Amino acid sequence: MGALSPAHWAVIAIVLFVLFGARRLPDMARGVGQSLRILRSEVRELEAEAAADQPRPDPSGVPDPQRAG
Repeated sequence: MGALSPAHWAVIAIVLFVLFGARRLPDMARGVGQSLRILRSEVRELEAEAAADQPRPDPSGVPDPQRAG
């Protein structure tokens, strides 16, 4: 059960062409591409927010007197 061969991809393409027609396939591909770009940007934003929320250790090793409570 390895990767799909070119013959498998051809059958999949033909089935998609028959089901959705020549006009709708480019629109669907464009929509999927836009969705992936939005998903990637949202994931990057979440990662940036998570990194900003993490406390950064002081490289000097000296505790900050203002933080000490």
